[in-house]
Amino acid sequence: MIRNVVNLFFPEICYACQNLLNDNEASICTSCRHDLPVTNFHFNNSDAIKKVLYGRAKIEHGTALFRFEKKGLVQQLIHGLKYKGYENIGFVLGNWLGGELKQIKDYQTIDAVIPVPLHKNKLKKRGYNQVAKFGEQLALALNAQYNDKILLKITNNKSQTTKERILRWNENQQLFALNPEIQIKNKHILLVDDIITTGATLEACINVITKTENVKISVATMAIA
Repeated sequence: MIRNVVNLFFPEICYACQNLLNDNEASICTSCRHDLPVTNFHFNNSDAIKKVLYGRAKIEHGTALFRFEKKGLVQQLIHGLKYKGYENIGFVLGNWLGGELKQIKDYQTIDAVIPVPLHKNKLKKRGYNQVAKFGEQLALALNAQYNDKILLKITNNKSQTTKERILRWNENQQLFALNPEIQIKNKHILLVDDIITTGATLEACINVITKTENVKISVATMAIA
C-alpha cells in the first residue's frame, strides 16, 4: 500500500531499460534480468580474464558478471552508475555476483576486496566511487574485508574510453600506489572494477599490489568488453 502511494509520485524504473517496474520487481525488471548477457565465467572455469592480462599481470582467478555490448543493457547500467548518480546499481550487481561467488571454492579464500580507486578530484566531482557498493557487497558475500584505503590513485588522468592500448599502458604505470600504513602481506586480494577492456588499468593496479610479498590477486568486474 505504502509503496503504491510512493510510486504514484516517485515511480520506480528499471535501471537497464528505463521502463516502470512492477510491484514485485526491484531495480532491474524481470525481462532485463533474463536478457542481460551473463558470462558465467566463474561457473565454467573460464580463463577469459587471464587471457586479457596474459604476459602483463598475474592473477589467481578472474570473472566478470556480464558481457558488455555497445548500446546494450549493460552499457545502460554502467552509464547510469557512472554518470546519472544511480549508485545503487553497484549494490544490485555486487549482490548478484556475490551470491554466485560465495558458492565457488576459488573465491572462498579471499581476505580483502579492493576497488580500483578514483583520484580525489574525480571522487569529489562524482561523489562516489562507482565500484564501491559493488565491492562492498562482494566482501559481505565472501566474508572478507572491504578496504578502499589500501590502493590509492595518485595521478588524475583523463577518461581512457577512446585511447589506444599502448597509450593507456604508458599512462597507467605511474597512476597508483599502495598505502604503506596497511599491511597486505600473505593476503588473497580481490580487485574489483566496473569494466575490463584492454586490462591496462587492472594491470597497473595488480603490478603495484604484487610488489608486496606473497600476495595473491583475483579480479572481479561488472562487465568485460
